[in-house]
Amino acid sequence: MRDHQKLVIQLSSHDSVAIALCDLVPGMQLKIPPYKIIDIRQEIPTGHKVALEPIALGRPVLRYGQVIGYATEFIHQGDWVHTHNLSEGKIQFHSKINIVNPLTYPASNNIPHFMGFKRADGRAGTRNYIAVISTVNCISATAQQIARAFTPDIMSDYPNVDGVVAVTHSSGCSIPSNGLSLKLLHRTLENLLHHPNIGGAVLISLGCEVNQMGDCNSLSINPDHDNGNVQSKSPFLVVQQLGGVHATIDTAIAIIRDFLPKVNALQRTSLPVSWLTVGLQCGASDAWSGITANPLVGLVTDRLTYYGASAVLAETTELFGAEHFLTQRVVNQQVGERLVEKMAWWQEQAARFGFSIDNNPTPGNKAGGLTTIYEKSLGAVAKAGSSPLNAVYDYGEKVVLPGLVFMDTPGNDPCSVTGQVAGGCNLILFTTGRGSVFGNGLAPTLKIVSNSETYQRLQSDIDFNAGPIVDGESMHVLADRLIDLVIDTASGKRTRSEWQTSYQAEIYPWQPGAIL
Repeated sequence: MRDHQKLVIQLSSHDSVAIALCDLVPGMQLKIPPYKIIDIRQEIPTGHKVALEPIALGRPVLRYGQVIGYATEFIHQGDWVHTHNLSEGKIQFHSKINIVNPLTYPASNNIPHFMGFKRADGRAGTRNYIAVISTVNCISATAQQIARAFTPDIMSDYPNVDGVVAVTHSSGCSIPSNGLSLKLLHRTLENLLHHPNIGGAVLISLGCEVNQMGDCNSLSINPDHDNGNVQSKSPFLVVQQLGGVHATIDTAIAIIRDFLPKVNALQRTSLPVSWLTVGLQCGASDAWSGITANPLVGLVTDRLTYYGASAVLAETTELFGAEHFLTQRVVNQQVGERLVEKMAWWQEQAARFGFSIDNNPTPGNKAGGLTTIYEKSLGAVAKAGSSPLNAVYDYGEKVVLPGLVFMDTPGNDPCSVTGQVAGGCNLILFTTGRGSVFGNGLAPTLKIVSNSETYQRLQSDIDFNAGPIVDGESMHVLADRLIDLVIDTASGKRTRSEWQTSYQAEIYPWQPGAIL
């Protein structure tokens, strides 16, 4: 990465564009060693791209040393390169697979530890919640009223319980009883019920909805903590059978009051970071995300996976143009083929419903300097670091392997995080450029911002600033600080979003099917 007179950054010597470090205006000159002097021909906003050389119609445009799209008109040296003269061309992906050796993990006594809640199934909680989980959207308000009954004054008597939270969603009925939407919703809610950050739960139902979960024998939790080893069936309350909302609320409150001392009995203990399952996520990305925040998280990912933690990359639609960075480092042929199959499914869906994968970049992404899905993906995949890819999971499927894995999810970050948390992620590393206020509510979500301007503007919502990397601060030094913050957060330090969120978890299960 080279900066030229503090005006632009050229990420690779092969790149045909550079990124503006400040607003560029006509009359400015860039001196690109060893020979080029480039006259700025147009106004170019901070974070956007300037052409370092003439680019003919139809020719590829390179950033990161990779193709981010193709010129839709002749681009002069010194021109602004953006959506008006750059497109993705024909969306395609590389299916070539390369197998690498898996990581060898060190002994647990040679890796850092955090203070977590040891669960009976061998997983670790970074939080200890009691959850009120609704099976259908029409009783969301009931779940929220139950959670709100447990005020800070009441919870102050139970310091080892992080709160009572309502887990609600917008589905559960008017969907096909044998469709994919119901299958994914059922899996998501069932796995959330077993999440290591939940020490006890009450499941509530209206009674007549399509999403019938009462016959699911595996719905069990840990309300009786005898060193985390005793499990019992989760209470399942049906509003229509109990006599209405008020009766359900009263019954649930009584059950949770009985839970509280039992859930509070479990205390944090020292656990190796190999017990962490970390979701890698980005939202409201900008041109700096792929330069600062995402590669920074990639360094942290490499360290965590080296220690034996699980790191879960997701957002399949944000792999197009960057998939080769994963398919070229899989541990076996099956993992590579599954990833290619998932991408082919999304491409088929796009064709079936008449949209393009390139619809993924949002207006905010584009205002922040991103153009095509290729450019966005190349920045996003940096969160995965350089570790071998050990597995590919379906949406919301329980993650059981250590190391770097991938989960098939949409690119929408709240929906994607929901799948990761259902899979068992007990902490989320969430990078952002434009700024995000999302916080899952079940897994602590660390917000890492790509630039100092957004950090200054949204300090109350951001946990870590990766912006100083642009000014020359060492990415490895910042990675050390971020690792420390990860361990502190896993040990109970509250994130910015946790300080602002109470009673309600932000859960958005993927619902790809029809609403009837």
